[in-house]
Amino acid sequence: MQRPHAAFEMNITAPCVVSLVWRLEDTQGQLIDELQDPVEFFYGGDDLLDKVEEALAGQEAGFETKLHLEPEHAFGDYNPELVFFEERSVLPELIEPGMQFDGVPEGAVTPGLPEDAIYTVTEVYPSHVVLDGNHPLAGIALRMAIQVRDVREATDEEIQAGSVGQPAITLMTGDAPDGSPLH
Repeated sequence: MQRPHAAFEMNITAPCVVSLVWRLEDTQGQLIDELQDPVEFFYGGDDLLDKVEEALAGQEAGFETKLHLEPEHAFGDYNPELVFFEERSVLPELIEPGMQFDGVPEGAVTPGLPEDAIYTVTEVYPSHVVLDGNHPLAGIALRMAIQVRDVREATDEEIQAGSVGQPAITLMTGDAPDGSPLH
């Protein structure tokens, strides 16, 4: 595939930036995410799953592949210990399922929760709220069809950050509002 602006094809090697489109489904074929317009990701940092980086290594623009990712190679196994009840009174008044907190919500009284998790409100009751610190795709095996649209050198800022700073996947299931970024 010849691109008029490219003098040569660049192979995917760390650090670089890859422009990808993809279709992400669960193993039952239910659509989870689809990038129809190319999105840039930093290769060799925090933007892509390890198995995706392995599949892209050494490839160039135009490369296509299909991957099957078990939970341990995607968003991890589901941990029931990260699901907990919190008193409704310690959380914001206007709270609803799908809302997320980056870290333990301020005022939470449940001890020992990981500070670096993103907590999703899964249920709201008059006296308490159910919060889940698992990634929304934890415990799910995934199928991913990927196409590399472009490869370019990473800027010094991208190399220093280890990221181009965009969310990896947008949720298209009923677990959170459409378009909510998954981390």
